[in-house]
Amino acid sequence: MDKADILVGIASYNNAKTIDHVVRAVDAGLAKYFSAKKAVIVNSDGGSRDGTQDIVKTTTLDHAAMFLTYPVYPAHRISMPYDGIPGKGSAFRLIFQKAVEMQADACCVVDADLRSITPEWIELLLSPVIKGGFDFVAPLYSRHKYDGTITNSIVYPMTRALYGQRIRQPIGGDFGFSGRLAEFYLKQNVWETHVARFGIDIWMTTEAVANGFKVCQTFLGAKIHDPKDPGADLADMLLQVVVTLFNLTGKYFDKWKDIKGSVNVPACGFRYHVGLEPVKVNVKNMLDIFREGVDNLKLIWTNVLGPGDFGEVEAISHQPDDKFRFPLGLWTRVIYDYASAYHKKIMSSEHLIKSLAPLYLAKTASFIMEAADMDHEGAEAEIEKLCMEFEEKKEYLVNNWR
Repeated sequence: MDKADILVGIASYNNAKTIDHVVRAVDAGLAKYFSAKKAVIVNSDGGSRDGTQDIVKTTTLDHAAMFLTYPVYPAHRISMPYDGIPGKGSAFRLIFQKAVEMQADACCVVDADLRSITPEWIELLLSPVIKGGFDFVAPLYSRHKYDGTITNSIVYPMTRALYGQRIRQPIGGDFGFSGRLAEFYLKQNVWETHVARFGIDIWMTTEAVANGFKVCQTFLGAKIHDPKDPGADLADMLLQVVVTLFNLTGKYFDKWKDIKGSVNVPACGFRYHVGLEPVKVNVKNMLDIFREGVDNLKLIWTNVLGPGDFGEVEAISHQPDDKFRFPLGLWTRVIYDYASAYHKKIMSSEHLIKSLAPLYLAKTASFIMEAADMDHEGAEAEIEKLCMEFEEKKEYLVNNWR
């Protein structure tokens, strides 16, 4: 197949439990909504050892059983291993490459561990590109209030404050994009950095926004995937996402320094309420790690935050677990101080960002307790307060930067 109108990429690594469902949902979406277009599904696999690739290759897709008509062009399937640093970004690079080679007009990528994907997702991610002329489509999900803690406490408030656009899920994982944006991404020299791994999502979003591509977001319903306990296994992800976020902050200083406030981004899709799976959290574990940090990381934290803010951090560490709160203003200064310290290279980037982890866990624990009895709207209102704090204190970052 030389040319495709549409390309859908699925990056996978040991996703045998879910990949069959994802591939069939993608295929059904292409058949139902884009039957007149040539489409290709590209599974970019990171050397799965659980049979993920075999499942993709042998999934039998019977459109007639699902819909009344066959598509004009059945979606082709290509499954291939990728080279380079193992990680999601390397998988995406191959997808961008295929999109450019096949001169695809519209593309989307979806996570291979999704259990809530439906055929409608494909229409919702691709139609804004095909019909609306958008270059980048970010996802809008209903997520459990304890899911997406890196997004809620760091990435969304900071990107919104910097670039002035309210993209609610800048590291959502499922995106639509135009062929010309795929070409732009492919040309960037970032594939030996954290962008090749978990940094890819924030990189895609920021590059699209900072370079004036036309962006929107689309409501997909529930994001139900293999959930992660924010206190247990997000260390690598935190490092890769935050390093990428801070690198981009340095790269685009001239573009964001004068932006004030933020505006809504066009939203597609129909918003509705969905039932969500609970996310298990261990608040005590988070607070224990934080208090160990107060003892063991005092020199680094004083250096990054200054003695005044370190004093505040130390003071809140003495609160009893059930009363623990991390003030929004203090948290905002912590993130801005870390961004400035990263920019000024006061120590190795890895060492610096790893020292942020106990503070992030403390902020997450605080949010979990504050939001314990809140519904979705109440939890969102808390995140909105944090975003406003980031916007109002932006001058603090600009002054420290210089």
